[in-house]
Amino acid sequence: MATMQGTPKRPRRAPAPEERKLDPERSRRLLLEAAMDEFSEKGYAGARVQDIADRAGLNKQLITYHFGGKEGLYKELGRQWLRREAAFNDPALPLDQLVTRYLEEAFADPRGTRLNAWCGLAGAVPEEDPEDLSDLRRRQAEGEIAEEIDPAMAMLLCVSMVAAPATMPHAVRRFFGADPDSPEFREHYADQLRRIVRRLAS
Repeated sequence: MATMQGTPKRPRRAPAPEERKLDPERSRRLLLEAAMDEFSEKGYAGARVQDIADRAGLNKQLITYHFGGKEGLYKELGRQWLRREAAFNDPALPLDQLVTRYLEEAFADPRGTRLNAWCGLAGAVPEEDPEDLSDLRRRQAEGEIAEEIDPAMAMLLCVSMVAAPATMPHAVRRFFGADPDSPEFREHYADQLRRIVRRLAS
């Protein structure tokens, strides 16, 4: 991906008596959910292993056992995102429709978007591989992106537009005079995003 506008903060939970039995898959799931909450609220650097464990209602040693520590937990969240992304990232779609799909994902769960913003601001995040821009280069060769536009710039522009409502809700209110969580704003914003992305081909 909270305490930011639009997503209610999940309370720290204590396991019910029937949940106290060791269940590795359930423990992993709870820790990943808790980690996403903590990372999206505080960033990678600010999130504490103890707070993640407390929120999940589990012993913090299970983070080391299942993920090898905080960094492993963060990387597993990244793999989880890639699996979800694979379900909606269809290279056959026009670029404007594909970017809108990313926007819909960000609207549905802004925690990952907020986590990325935190990581950028804090400058503390495990090393990540360079972004694969081959699809944008293919689209450029097919005319969806003008020749004079750097595909890296097109990627950064699209990522920024998708992230803006979740990371700058105050700017949405100021510029649009709208609630960033309202269906009316989301519909309008998605339409404007599609129009801007189409202009990349001009």
